[in-house]
Amino acid sequence: MKIKYTILISVLLILSACSDHQVFEDEQYKNVFGFVSNSDNIQSQMFSLTNDESTGYVSFSMGGSTKTSEDVTINLVEDSTLVNDYNKNTYDQEVENYAKVLPKKNYDLSSLQCTIKAGDTNGIVPVTIRPEGLSPDTTYFIPLRVVSYQKYEANPNKSTLLYHVRIRNKWAKDDGSSVYTMAALRKELGASEINMPGSVVMYPLSSNSVRIMAGNESYSASIETFNKSALILQIDSKKVTILPYKDMKVKQLDGDSDYPNTFAVTTDGYNYYKTFLLHYQYEVDNTVYEMKEELRLQYNPDDANEELKVENTTSGK
Repeated sequence: MKIKYTILISVLLILSACSDHQVFEDEQYKNVFGFVSNSDNIQSQMFSLTNDESTGYVSFSMGGSTKTSEDVTINLVEDSTLVNDYNKNTYDQEVENYAKVLPKKNYDLSSLQCTIKAGDTNGIVPVTIRPEGLSPDTTYFIPLRVVSYQKYEANPNKSTLLYHVRIRNKWAKDDGSSVYTMAALRKELGASEINMPGSVVMYPLSSNSVRIMAGNESYSASIETFNKSALILQIDSKKVTILPYKDMKVKQLDGDSDYPNTFAVTTDGYNYYKTFLLHYQYEVDNTVYEMKEELRLQYNPDDANEELKVENTTSGK
């Protein structure tokens, strides 16, 4: 009896192993598609404010160890509830940080359908972006969801997408990575100049303007801080005009040969730098300061995404 029982168990184990192996084989060769995105189902792309329009791409990827033998057509829908869910899960009650659906005037999707051709592993949907007027302080998404498809299988974890539209110009990006080294002289009215080293985060506003904090005013990613203490640098070729972002009292001081309110690409013989030389006066909390600033950011003019080249390069200070 024991022998029969042992044989029965052995047969069952063999059958189970064969079944598991078959499932593994099926999974290994199965063709599954999904949006190309990071782990949060977000795909980010940077668009230049220098261009009235630029083209980006929503992408799909087809997985599987064998090539597909038929086309697959994927139907999409724009779904704003994805942005609502993102905001609640990410920021909860911090409404001031909520992302927004990209305004319709700022984009055109070429289609709400994507076809991955037989044998291909990728499919794209072109999207035209018009970035003018977008704020560097707001997260903008085009929210997309797969609603139906023909053939094969959709990855349920990759069937939605938040297409994140970011902005940049020649001097800055909206992701906070444009950190300029500051070498400055600051003078409070009636006092002596003091050295003021530090750093300044620069943000793009338009095709020819950026935002910085005045002097050494503390940076905080809040509208209240920007309204109170931020400046606009408007660049016209080499000339820089300094303007208040909103409530800041500021006066541009021209005529200083060392700080002539200009922008230039400079070099130390080895590296290239985006360089601003600024001279201005500003008032915060009833105190007036005079600032002489050199703002400098090292960059690679050979970078394919870099809009500033090395024409009119000058030696640094």
